[in-house]
Amino acid sequence: MGIWARIGALSTVACGAVVYWLQPHKRVVQADRGRAHPFPYELKLVQVLFRHGARTPLKSIPDIQVAEWVPNLLKDPSHTSMNYVVTNLSGGPKPPSPIEDSYRAHTLAGGTFPGQLTTLGKQQLYDLGARIRKTYIEEFNFLSPIFRSSEVYVRSTNIVRTIESATCLLAGLFQQKQEGAVKIQTSEAETEILYPNYHGCKLLKLLSRHRWTESALLPDIAEDLKRIQSLLGIVGHKHVDFIQLRDDLVAREAHGLPCPTVLKNWQKTVEERAVEMVYYIYEPNKSENLQLSVGPLLHTLMANIEKKIEKSSDDSRKLYLYSVHDTTLMPCLMALGIFDMKWPPYAADIALELYEHRSTKEVYIKVSYIGQVSGNIYQ
Repeated sequence: MGIWARIGALSTVACGAVVYWLQPHKRVVQADRGRAHPFPYELKLVQVLFRHGARTPLKSIPDIQVAEWVPNLLKDPSHTSMNYVVTNLSGGPKPPSPIEDSYRAHTLAGGTFPGQLTTLGKQQLYDLGARIRKTYIEEFNFLSPIFRSSEVYVRSTNIVRTIESATCLLAGLFQQKQEGAVKIQTSEAETEILYPNYHGCKLLKLLSRHRWTESALLPDIAEDLKRIQSLLGIVGHKHVDFIQLRDDLVAREAHGLPCPTVLKNWQKTVEERAVEMVYYIYEPNKSENLQLSVGPLLHTLMANIEKKIEKSSDDSRKLYLYSVHDTTLMPCLMALGIFDMKWPPYAADIALELYEHRSTKEVYIKVSYIGQVSGNIYQ
């Protein structure tokens, strides 16, 4: 899935951020599929938002068949390691992480913490890095085969699984070859823009709070939820919804752990209802929620593009990497108009490529999701 679009912008001020939208135009020109750089376009910049890899569930569902999340599931494959340091956005000490602290205040059956990247998840991000390597190093000859901080910028949410996911991706991308330590930048929780920040933006919290509650009360969703809770024997647990059921189910399935038969039989419904809940929460038919959720992030992506277009002499970076979450990718996909009503899998990615026409110098953006791109250029 993907789009090519000449850069257009519709800006709206929301929580102090400017939101930019890609505007497709009418005439369609077929891209030259036989060239690494679709002639007559030259690749100038790549930005990738990627979800972390497989992890332990965020919460345990009470009173159902127990899955043992043992430490052996979290081993580090030697080929996924990189020398790195985590800093704040100014290069100073890593900020505190209240979200990570909240995970480590609880222990899952088996002895591990919720939300931890597993061996499988580390390999998934390594594989994503290898795919990026094939495209931008081996085919396009766009990036150097060795990590250089002057060429690659890395930012992550200040959560262990996303930080580890970033290092695993880089290991696959550069085959563990690097000049100097990788600097992974993170933000204070109050100012984080790499996910919808309900604590940092009071207006977003105000607009979204009731929709979280209402999403589980929508007639079809509420009816199905009541049925599956009854079958699982957890009717009294009011805080168990389809999003939590899906999270537990997908984590178990990815790691080959036992899952209640009822949950397996309801897998398709669980998946559909969880997506419907999220779609209702973000309310993409009204731009305000999306602007508040991912507007600051989209603004940052567009600022990177504009800096490259202006040929700023102090910016030699070719690749920007952002290690994020499913709750980041979904509203971004909605804002870009390419959400397919499917939950982003582990290690899913959105790539934005900036191209410049060799003759006219007009610039275009190609957006792809999980490596699926369109063969058309919209002008």
